[in-house]
Amino acid sequence: MTTVVIGTHNKKKGREIARIIALPGLRLLTLDDFPGAPEPVEDGKTFAENAVKKATELADSLGHIVVADDSGLEVDALGGRPGVISARYAGEHGNDPKNIERVLRELTGVPEENRTARFKCVAALAAPGKLMATTEGVVEGVIAGSPRGTSGFGYDPIFIVPQFGRTCAELEPHEKDAVSHRGKAFRALVKKLELLEI
Repeated sequence: MTTVVIGTHNKKKGREIARIIALPGLRLLTLDDFPGAPEPVEDGKTFAENAVKKATELADSLGHIVVADDSGLEVDALGGRPGVISARYAGEHGNDPKNIERVLRELTGVPEENRTARFKCVAALAAPGKLMATTEGVVEGVIAGSPRGTSGFGYDPIFIVPQFGRTCAELEPHEKDAVSHRGKAFRALVKKLELLEI
């Protein structure tokens, strides 16, 4: 068995990534399995910079292969915000309801046809001392007028996937994984994992 660490403390994100990258012969762990694991500072200007930083720093620290990502929401009417600060848009890291509240407040009065947005994800794969691969996934959508659904996390309750006509939080896990930015990025990373024959 080859150990691969999913570089997150976010339990919902960890479960989602584990679903996507599950391969025979892989033993998947998360940072919760490593008490005292460092928390890389996400100070990059792009999703790619943050994903690479997390994967490489954690791989060096833990001595294992690590997959990590950085992802976020880009709203056209907000000039691409919240972007790389999606997780802390309202000021407190990981406060999903407050982040959603700020986005909806800033979109007050914006008609549906102008509420276009996308989720972006960059995933990185690193071994100690070596960045092995990066991949990217994007899904286009529209911001709802109010939160809908109870699944998922982050901005999922306000992100409508047009082909379903539902928010990511209203989708079944397999439906979300099939179209999501994280699903696309990590499926591409799985292909690279298979090629590496680790």
